[in-house]
Amino acid sequence: MKRLLTAVPVLALVATALSAPSGPATAQAAAAPPPDSAFQKVTLNDFPGEPIALAVLPDKRVLHTSRKGEVRINDPKSGRNILAATIPVYLHDEEGVQGVAIDGNFAQNKWVYIYYSPPMNTPSDDPATPGVNEGDAPETGTAADFARYKGVMRLSRFKLNGNTLSLGSEQKIMEVGTDRGMCCHVGGKIDFDNAGNLYLSTGDDTNPFASGGYVPIDERANRNPAFDAQRTAGNTNDLRGKLLRIKVNNNGSYSIPKGNLFKPGTAYTRPEIYAMGLRNPFRFAVDKSTGVAYVGDYSPDANSPNPARGPAGHGRWMAIDKPANYGWPYCVSPELPYVDYDFATGTSGAPFNCAAPVNESPNNTGKRKLPPVEKAEVIYSYAASAEFPELGTGGIGPMGGPAYEFDAKNKSATKWPQYYDGKPLFYEWTRDYVKGFNLGPANEVTSIESVLPSIVFDNPMDLEFGPDGALYVLEYGDGYFSENPEAQLARIDYVRGNRTPIPRVSATPTSGEAPLTVTFSSAGTTDPDGDSLKYAWDFNGDGVVDSRQANAVYTFTENGNYRPTLKVTDPTGRWASAEVLLPVGTLAPVVTLVTPTDGQPFEFGDVVPFEVSVVDDQPVDCSKVTVTYILGHAEHGHPLSTASGCSGSITTFLDAGHAGADDLTGVFVAQYTDSGTPPQSGSDQVVLTPTA
Repeated sequence: MKRLLTAVPVLALVATALSAPSGPATAQAAAAPPPDSAFQKVTLNDFPGEPIALAVLPDKRVLHTSRKGEVRINDPKSGRNILAATIPVYLHDEEGVQGVAIDGNFAQNKWVYIYYSPPMNTPSDDPATPGVNEGDAPETGTAADFARYKGVMRLSRFKLNGNTLSLGSEQKIMEVGTDRGMCCHVGGKIDFDNAGNLYLSTGDDTNPFASGGYVPIDERANRNPAFDAQRTAGNTNDLRGKLLRIKVNNNGSYSIPKGNLFKPGTAYTRPEIYAMGLRNPFRFAVDKSTGVAYVGDYSPDANSPNPARGPAGHGRWMAIDKPANYGWPYCVSPELPYVDYDFATGTSGAPFNCAAPVNESPNNTGKRKLPPVEKAEVIYSYAASAEFPELGTGGIGPMGGPAYEFDAKNKSATKWPQYYDGKPLFYEWTRDYVKGFNLGPANEVTSIESVLPSIVFDNPMDLEFGPDGALYVLEYGDGYFSENPEAQLARIDYVRGNRTPIPRVSATPTSGEAPLTVTFSSAGTTDPDGDSLKYAWDFNGDGVVDSRQANAVYTFTENGNYRPTLKVTDPTGRWASAEVLLPVGTLAPVVTLVTPTDGQPFEFGDVVPFEVSVVDDQPVDCSKVTVTYILGHAEHGHPLSTASGCSGSITTFLDAGHAGADDLTGVFVAQYTDSGTPPQSGSDQVVLTPTA
């Protein structure tokens, strides 16, 4: 169940049991990696919302986003996590805020880049019609029926003024068309190369849930085009399912750098495309020293191959050093084609020709003949890989991470050692690990090694090395489209000398109306080196230290949602902070899913009625209750439908082929925000079990 706003955790920093390395790691690369005990994981934000992406600023402030629109800043001066902005977004399925990055010249121009879904006028569910969900796009119909759900993902940049992201400064750079009201794959990551070119990865925006876990290429005339990946990833005239490369101009427009896949002016193409044939390139990073983009690409979900349909699901990692077509939805690799399939008749055709793929879909607006398929450097499936056994077994969630750049001149006490210089990191969202790839001269993977295997990476969502040479990590935790208890922003330091203190905080009481007197305690705060600590409390979030005592009492005179923060500092200047969420004012609503119930059996395709109970000290407005149906698959999920109201029904899709029936669940999440002063939120979650 989701942590409610009234919950007050007492732990806000995670650290591994550490011992200092035997000597400084500087100019000389080691033959073996330093032990895990030479690193320390320091939590920076234990309440990051539903975490999506991060960007480290030159002064070590950390921007981090949540899908619902919040942009926060971790401020090392105060230890606070400051809400810099809330961007209005369209939320259905996976839409919302996605990527965030800073300009290469940020110190001078203060530009922050955001990839997000603007609200627009897309239909949403009307709670007055509980039997119909107007927010879900129709699966069949006419072009006019589908046109109402046409939307965009938008790449914009905003000025960061101090700790405030100025929404009024927005420069709209690029819009990527989407088919809304239907899942999936609209994410995007932003990065830059050393020449100042902006790279943006885009998902194929295609519903995979009626394809048996194989390739979605449904060309039927009355079918929603969102079931055909040929219209996007396999389309040379569409920006989805791609790695894009542009040069942003001073006024927010953009130009096309030389060397993309198609020259400007080429008929039936988009010149922004650098690489195509990608399904869900959710995370990538550009190696600043080489210009190579390290990209992780998600696969379809069949557990086993089918001669009539094609291969099982395969994750891919590619080192993209030139424009290329990586094959989706026709091929996994040059030697591993999918099979053409007629969804109208249910019959299979021939395997696709990976050497010369042809896009004959009626939904294609680009070239018919496509570039040959390029092979990814790493391809793996659910079972152990013969070529890359180090990747293990389990779900498939490949994430392309950054390559570390060791700088001997960097005087940071937390920078990673030279051993990791030049190694791109690969992180697996479903397998909870980080690996280091050693590359040969042609960017081939020569060996794979575990990176800090004893340190927890709980569904790692984004990784970035900061200017201090430390690794910053955003973790999603175990759960579905909410702020999970394990979610956090953290920093992983290489320890030289002292280690960072470990704060603990608690508050009594945990809520109430103003004026509210609260007793704060730092009991349990420790320093791994036994050093004496300095304490600094900021209770009301104004950036001013309210107390320097280990324990303190504070009276809140106005209602509000507060995040009292304790920052502790050792004699060397190493610091850490901890927060509590403290709602002062009206009580948070208690939200309960009366039906369905946890563990309730169902079959995909069932219409599942729901009833939500809300108990609150404010009048309950059922029109503000939302219930989201999520396909749970192993440790992640896909939100497929959202309805409004205290009662209604949601149709679960029918597709036992997605990821294998053994791993599937149906998840219902109810959420409600009241009209109190200030508004408070509550939620509940149940997991249904499929019977077939």
